[in-house]
Amino acid sequence: MQQRNKVNKMVVVAMLSSISYLLMMLDFPLPAFPVWLQIDFSEVPALIGAIVFGPLAGVGVELIKNILHYVINGSMTGVPIGEFANFSAGVLYILPASYFFRKYRTVKGLTLGLIVGTVVMTGILSLLNYFVFLPAYAHFMNFSLPNEVIVTSIMPFNAIKGLLIMILFLVLFPKLKVWLNQRMNVHNV
Repeated sequence: MQQRNKVNKMVVVAMLSSISYLLMMLDFPLPAFPVWLQIDFSEVPALIGAIVFGPLAGVGVELIKNILHYVINGSMTGVPIGEFANFSAGVLYILPASYFFRKYRTVKGLTLGLIVGTVVMTGILSLLNYFVFLPAYAHFMNFSLPNEVIVTSIMPFNAIKGLLIMILFLVLFPKLKVWLNQRMNVHNV
């Protein structure tokens, strides 16, 4: 029985990763932000995986999604900087949401987790952009961006992205709640 649950978990994580990759391909820019900042809803399947199977499953969905994106689409820099940034953003977002929902198992817990995830993602990604991602892009693309772009574009963009994903997930949650609880019970979560 445990072997069957492991196989089931691997299949569901693989399916969620594929869905996440497809959602990543449906990205779009927000007006008033640089065109290279794109909104996508690929964190939703990772959130589902993290809630149902635990945080490592959500991290696995994020990892597989970004590996697929790099292998299939490549990168302008030749190095997966954007994929690493997306992976970091997704993990920083889903871990608090998963933790709070799994602890409280209520819409309030989920909402709190999504708010904390938005704040954590926005704050830590700002630091990562300042110290890692923007310098890496500058190095590989042979151009630089002023550090002000972090405050004027990247921070507000990440906050808006987190809020949009939160709104979408909270709208979907009532429809998913029964299935999520069934899956969590099957996997003894």
